[in-house]
Amino acid sequence: MLEKTQFDWDLVRRYDTRGPRYTSYPTALQFHDGFTASDYEEQARLGGASRPLSVYIHIPFCEHLCFYCACNKIATRNRSRASEYLGYLLREIDMRSRLFSAGRCIEQLHFGGGTPTFLTSSQLGEILDALRKWFDFAHDAHGDYSIEIDPRTVSARDMRALRNLGFNRVSFGVQDFDAAVQAAVHRIQPPAQTLAIMEASRDAGYRSLNVDLIYGLPKQSVASMCETLGRVVDAAPDRISLFNYAHLPDRFPAQRRIHDQDLPDAEEKLDMLRASVEMVTDAGYVYIGMDHFALPGDELAQARKAGTLHRSFQGYTTHAGCELIGYGVSSIGYTGRCFSQNSHGIREYQDCIDHGRLPIARGVVLDEDDVLRADVINRLMCFGILDLPAIERHYGIDFKQYFGPELDRLDELQSDGLVRVGRDRISVTGPGWMLVRNICASFDRYLPEHRTDRFSRTI
Repeated sequence: MLEKTQFDWDLVRRYDTRGPRYTSYPTALQFHDGFTASDYEEQARLGGASRPLSVYIHIPFCEHLCFYCACNKIATRNRSRASEYLGYLLREIDMRSRLFSAGRCIEQLHFGGGTPTFLTSSQLGEILDALRKWFDFAHDAHGDYSIEIDPRTVSARDMRALRNLGFNRVSFGVQDFDAAVQAAVHRIQPPAQTLAIMEASRDAGYRSLNVDLIYGLPKQSVASMCETLGRVVDAAPDRISLFNYAHLPDRFPAQRRIHDQDLPDAEEKLDMLRASVEMVTDAGYVYIGMDHFALPGDELAQARKAGTLHRSFQGYTTHAGCELIGYGVSSIGYTGRCFSQNSHGIREYQDCIDHGRLPIARGVVLDEDDVLRADVINRLMCFGILDLPAIERHYGIDFKQYFGPELDRLDELQSDGLVRVGRDRISVTGPGWMLVRNICASFDRYLPEHRTDRFSRTI
């Protein structure tokens, strides 16, 4: 049984380094352009014909440019671009889906971006209809069909239309309600507008509401975070995601419009995190792990308790065992034993489709060691426990011989009370849950090859 999360802020301060988020292993830094569409087609044939599917659709357009955003997006108000993109997306769905057995069941679907509702409800319906030509959808009570929402761009009527299309989960981008913070990041979003759309979503019958928040933004303070969180907690979304702002202006040009002197320092950010975590957990939310909180009755909280949680590019999920198919620019998928990613640029994406090729830009085929380490890292991220004899039986290894150097790296973490290493199991302690990325990094064979500044901070 996993241990209850404890927040030891002295340890958090000491271990606040940079490292992967482990939404995949190997991480995206191991993807390479030597991986081709032919490799993908071969791996798709190796995938299990009876395995359920998780589908990700990337819509790259936004009406407004948010300065903090590190997503692959295009800021425009030209709606004709959406129509053109939709045509290519439907062609990709037809090209890629034929590689998979007809009638396989989609259990999880997520529209991300960008702002997916840049497309009209009718256009979104065309995408869903295209998927239904190839695949079945799980019943509404079992399937998770989610869409990211910019509350500034939708109405109560839009939310009802999306629910009628089949979406049953919705994620709201909020970040911070403070006016000065919103001005600094170029995202003016009145609280009343957001809260009204959340209420309209409940009235429309969505099964789950999530709110995304960011700490460490310019002009932000402990007081502004607490004010925002107070309003969010009062609205009682089923889930809250609390992300650390990673300021990487060399990689993301929009972030160059954020003034360094407006950013809180490392100690202030830690104070924001501490106050936020205490406020959210005092309100009854369960810490799921890696920035995520959920009400006790939510499926994520129940899966964490039952030991059935899973982690993928779509974050924590209750749908383990799915193959992931990504459609649209820069989308990532996992099928057979490979990760693949589509072209990042829209012109490259369209050019591939015009020439009858899948728009795959890079990827990686996992070897036996990758598969083993991916399993170990996922178990730590989700369950907090490694049953060593079970892993040895499944993979035919002697764990302590195979992972000798990794166990040595765990010595310091064990001395600080973050993990317990026993004869038959390794377990994450209560204080270790906040630093589980650091623990998982001990099993990452590729990490020494990478510059750590390519990653966000672990806290």
